[in-house]
Amino acid sequence: MGTKLRVGVIGAGGIATQVHMPNYQQCEEAEIVAVADIHEAKAQAAAEEFQIPRVYTDYREMLAHEDLDAVSVCTPNKFHAPATLAALEAGCHVLCEKPPAMTTAEAEEMRDTARRTGKLLTFGLHYRQSSEVSTLKRFVDEGELGKVYASRVHAVRRRGIPGWGVFTNKELQGGGPLIDIGVHMLDTALYLMGYPQPTTVFGVTYQKLGNRKGVGLFGEWDWQNYSVEDMARGMITFENGASILLESAFAANVQKDDEMNVSLMGEQGGADVFPLRLYQEKHGALIDVTPAYLPETNAHKNVVHRFVKACQGQAQPSLCTPEQGVILQQIIEALYRSAEEGEPVKVSAFKPSRG
Repeated sequence: MGTKLRVGVIGAGGIATQVHMPNYQQCEEAEIVAVADIHEAKAQAAAEEFQIPRVYTDYREMLAHEDLDAVSVCTPNKFHAPATLAALEAGCHVLCEKPPAMTTAEAEEMRDTARRTGKLLTFGLHYRQSSEVSTLKRFVDEGELGKVYASRVHAVRRRGIPGWGVFTNKELQGGGPLIDIGVHMLDTALYLMGYPQPTTVFGVTYQKLGNRKGVGLFGEWDWQNYSVEDMARGMITFENGASILLESAFAANVQKDDEMNVSLMGEQGGADVFPLRLYQEKHGALIDVTPAYLPETNAHKNVVHRFVKACQGQAQPSLCTPEQGVILQQIIEALYRSAEEGEPVKVSAFKPSRG
């Protein structure tokens, strides 16, 4: 590996041009040397904006012809697994956008390939890199909340269906708010809880608002071809006895336009993450604790820069691991399956191997 990490980007859409490319550009230890996108004009525009020397319309050609150290996968969800596997096999470390994949089997293959090739694989789950989560994680790890046995995950928009991209296309994305915004809060809760192994998932999904014309706070969406859920709700139980209640929606008749939060409940205290507040009972009184100061941080930037450092051998335990990616995918798949079948799903049916 040279002085700088040589990076290739697969996919030149919004997440690439708004998050990955600018943050690589701001990192002195990395340089983007190539970008690949099936839409050549989109790749060319990104290359011009970020001074990327070479453009490809096939990421396989990029992997074959470029001497890359690392790759960012910024494609629609359907292509996360094949692009990641190809990059790992080409000897690259991989930062893949969320969710990890479309199925648990794909996530497992990604994990196993990363192990076999000895390459780093992580995912763009940036909320765990925020000051609120980093601070609360220290409190949890030091036992301030005691054993955390329950959590509530909330990622709900009033009318926040994306009016761009392929977010409402089930074939390309696999689902709607659960795997777009819900996955962020779910990962945050699991990260704070130590990523316990799930046992049972019960879920329901609704498509009540997205497939009809209405007010769009995130632009006008293609309601006539809307094929994902606009709300997902579920309950997850874990081997250690803990549980999570989850609610995620692109569109729901609620007061707030956009609310993203995680609540933890432990034996010695509880917490809300956004904004950060702690709730405890001490010396015969119920108290609320609010930080007077939290350092400003750019969570998206932290993901990219810590990925670069990890590729260079500097441990970054806050990054999502392939094993955690499998657990996350298990829960997502089980919730959708439960919603389809109308019954709780035992996660042991596709529990990851421990090899």
